[in-house]
Amino acid sequence: MTDIQIANSVQPKHIREIASKLDIKEDQLEYYGSDKAKLPLDLIDKNAVKESSLILVTAITPTPAGEGKTTTSIGLGDALNHIGKKTVTVLREPSLGPVFGIKGGAAGGGWSQVIPMVDINLHFTGDFHAIEKANNLLAALIDNNIQSKTKSLGIDPRTVIWKRCMDMNDRGLRKIIVALGGKAGGVPRETGFNITAASEIMALLCLCKNMEDLQEKCGNIYVADTWEGKPVYAKDLHAQGAMAVLLKDAIKPNLVQTLEGNPAIIHGGPFANIAQGTNSILATKMGLSLGDYVVTEAGFGSDLGAEKFLNIKCRMAGLSPKAVVLVATIRALKYHGGKNIKELTNEDVGALEKGLPNLERHIASLKSFGLPIVVSINAFSSDTDAEKKFLFDYCKNNNIPVALSYGWANGGKGCVDLANKVVDVAEGCTNEYTPTYELEDAIRTKMEKICRTIYGAENVILSNKASKQLKQFESMGYGNLPVCIAKTQKSLSDDEKRLGRPENFDIHIREFEIATGAGFIIPIAGNILRMPGLPATPSANHIKMDEKGEITGLF
Repeated sequence: MTDIQIANSVQPKHIREIASKLDIKEDQLEYYGSDKAKLPLDLIDKNAVKESSLILVTAITPTPAGEGKTTTSIGLGDALNHIGKKTVTVLREPSLGPVFGIKGGAAGGGWSQVIPMVDINLHFTGDFHAIEKANNLLAALIDNNIQSKTKSLGIDPRTVIWKRCMDMNDRGLRKIIVALGGKAGGVPRETGFNITAASEIMALLCLCKNMEDLQEKCGNIYVADTWEGKPVYAKDLHAQGAMAVLLKDAIKPNLVQTLEGNPAIIHGGPFANIAQGTNSILATKMGLSLGDYVVTEAGFGSDLGAEKFLNIKCRMAGLSPKAVVLVATIRALKYHGGKNIKELTNEDVGALEKGLPNLERHIASLKSFGLPIVVSINAFSSDTDAEKKFLFDYCKNNNIPVALSYGWANGGKGCVDLANKVVDVAEGCTNEYTPTYELEDAIRTKMEKICRTIYGAENVILSNKASKQLKQFESMGYGNLPVCIAKTQKSLSDDEKRLGRPENFDIHIREFEIATGAGFIIPIAGNILRMPGLPATPSANHIKMDEKGEITGLF
């Protein structure tokens, strides 16, 4: 059975039944049909947040198809509920870009899914659309002010850094010219689009504390300079009120369920290679308020999602996980060991052994945070007994708790061993994580600490453009912001072709962007782009719907 067939074979419980498991009253829900609802922010309990256990799921460097972080997170959440732990799984919302591109959906897989799977992967409750509209409202107000003869702030059109966004992979929109059509069309200038998941509105929505804080963050967005070189912010355009109004529902976390009828909260969806890669602070705190355990995931490998989860999100939210689950697959390790991607289903213990340095690098990086680690081997039917034994023995010989995860095939029951090991290390964790850098460090020092401690790089090399931008942002008083490095997810380096555990490499920063509303600096490494493109044969080519409304080709 395909993922969509499995999802369709399960009748979802009414969302009020899921809410009752969390002691949420029926009249506190904002219904979006019978199987999903918005949760009011006043359900967040600061005291409960401190008492509950947060479990972070991350991964080794993935293959193009991903290694099953979301599937593992859902299976682990169901398994924790199986063993009597009141658990909420808290995830990001999928972007339409990967759904119609190459990676597919992000609602889990097999018997470890969140439902309604199709809705979650498509329009869901409209959060992405609201974020897109708030982003593009600000862009429209900027161009309107440049055109104005009576309300002009004197914006220099050449300095506008604010881009429009759209939730689709569309390389044709990376660089465009706007405001053509003569005087009535405005002042022509070069600009572009980001994918919605990489927009600053997505980032600040996921990092805000409440509606008031959201509005303030919107107002603090730096958009351009005047002809005199003075910075212009969204609040100078009086944009923050209307932007916040567009986000008034999007700020509320979404309640859905797993296939096993356990609660799941899904909210926010920034990518981890070009943004901070974690669900919202509000969703995480909501889960911690309602359950004893929260299982959450951070995008791509630990060099991206986990690093940003800890150094940005947890720092801003005052959170610290009790355990980190590192998802590894035999196929990915063989891939990093030099095995051709088309031959990963063939047994090859030699390639598996050659790929181990990638796992070792991620373990070393995570240990730098001072948190207990459990390795989860996400099992595939093609994995052989010899391969599983080799990887299992490696972890045990290095005193790393390890469990085989069969969430895709068996749901929560397939992750009970993993759940027990997670509880063991979480209950023994009494310390908080140690950040990779201090906010008082210089921006360059922060980047160097991340690149050396997390990636295993030697130096950070800045282009001339990046050096000038860095001086500008520091002179504006933003030197104390955390950094959110945009880098390929395909390698620990900034070169996607360098698999395994690269050595003797530098990280090259070609330029910076700044998110003064969200509150971080974005060094852009290598050739990474904030508007992805579609592959030669996108998933969209295979998606159809018959006369009965049955969808095929989706996931």
